[in-house]
Amino acid sequence: MTARIPATAGPFVLLAAALVGFAAVAGDDPEFDRYFTDKTMRVDYYHTGDATHEVLSLERVVSDGPWAGPRMNLIDDTNFGKYFYEVYDLDSGALLFTRGFATIYGEWETTGEARTTHRTFHESVRFPWPKGPVKVVVKKRDDLTTFHLIGEFEIDPESRSVNPADPPSLGNVWTLFEHGPPSDKVDIVLLGEGYTAEETEKFHADARRLAEELFSWEPFKSRRSDFNIRAIDLPAAQSGVTRAHSERYRRNLVGTQYGIFDSERYMLTYDNRTLRDVLSAAPYDFMGILVNEKQYGGGGIYRTQMATAVDSDFSDYIFVHEFGHHFAGLADEYYTSDVAYETGAVEQPEPWEANVTALHDPAALKWADLVEPGTPIPTPWAKLAFEEHSQQIRARRAQLIEQQAPESEFDALFHEQREIEARMLATQEYSTAVGAFEGAMYEPTGLYRSSIDCIMFTRDEVGFCRVCRRAIERVIDLYAGR
Repeated sequence: MTARIPATAGPFVLLAAALVGFAAVAGDDPEFDRYFTDKTMRVDYYHTGDATHEVLSLERVVSDGPWAGPRMNLIDDTNFGKYFYEVYDLDSGALLFTRGFATIYGEWETTGEARTTHRTFHESVRFPWPKGPVKVVVKKRDDLTTFHLIGEFEIDPESRSVNPADPPSLGNVWTLFEHGPPSDKVDIVLLGEGYTAEETEKFHADARRLAEELFSWEPFKSRRSDFNIRAIDLPAAQSGVTRAHSERYRRNLVGTQYGIFDSERYMLTYDNRTLRDVLSAAPYDFMGILVNEKQYGGGGIYRTQMATAVDSDFSDYIFVHEFGHHFAGLADEYYTSDVAYETGAVEQPEPWEANVTALHDPAALKWADLVEPGTPIPTPWAKLAFEEHSQQIRARRAQLIEQQAPESEFDALFHEQREIEARMLATQEYSTAVGAFEGAMYEPTGLYRSSIDCIMFTRDEVGFCRVCRRAIERVIDLYAGR
């Protein structure tokens, strides 16, 4: 017997209901087969608003190819994401599928521009193709981490407005490695952007290099057999992508570019519709755009998209760091760099990201089980010395920008910065401890990271800290069926 669960219920109410057998299908294949077919439904919509108001409006519902996600773990219990979507069977009220995610809109609304103008961004949610009518509910987390309804769509898969035709392939798909069927593995697809047809082999080499870099770090290294990785060749007319700050423009199909939110090295695409059409050629849960550029740059948004320039001296680091954002919703732990977002809140709300805390209650630290007895909370570190060093680096970087210095001079500065910070952070009393180190997520005070160093904090070759590794493993388990 199934019970109707209100569409206004939060994800944890829904999860609890699922666990006691109300309306969950996150169990076995017969339940999947009861409600779904092995096909992916993609709901495309527009997200419009400003810093205080927003609205969702449906654009289209289309097939996104075969279902590549799990058939077992259909209910997302990670609690990651600024947004959350739920899919209900319309007749019975049964909860069929949920996922947390983040969006470009969710980042843009924190910029100064959002206080003075409206903008519209294209977004998508994906889930197994339902056999009957469903309601898709989209929610947003407030500062108290409670989810509130911001939009819902009722969808009948038999409606004339729903297009079940298989999508055309817009690129050539090839496999880096495959360890099992998509439903049992985490599927990643890498897309080449800004590579001409003559540079196809370069893309293949770049994709293999960066994939191997990701799987050289834990926990990806130990969990390699839980992944499949494929790639898509998408030849461009010209090498590279748009770099508006350098007054160089391209019209690549996916539209990846530098200068997102007018931040010179922030790289993503605003064209979600085309991106999803291209990605539909391959089974995927997560993705990465590899950009044929030398200038340092990249970006990553949880379960939405990520991009990295492939020929920077720090491309390996950027790829792994940005994939941490995209894959597990990890927060930036650095706080001394210039960013596009507005900062300086009087009192910080508790972040949803697993690796950062506002530490409102030290006794309830969300990674307390990883803290060794005797480690002070907050945890002391050479914060002032680090900030003085960072200020010097920022001043020198500003001079290079003003001089329009070649990229090699920026790389040299970043190498110097990495060497100094690695020595500084590795020699402190709690350098190997899990604690609560003040300074994180663009804020010098009021937010804390779990370790003194991590790939989410600096460019040092330290990999993911223990808290970040645990968050990554939770996502692997969700998609690999454990």
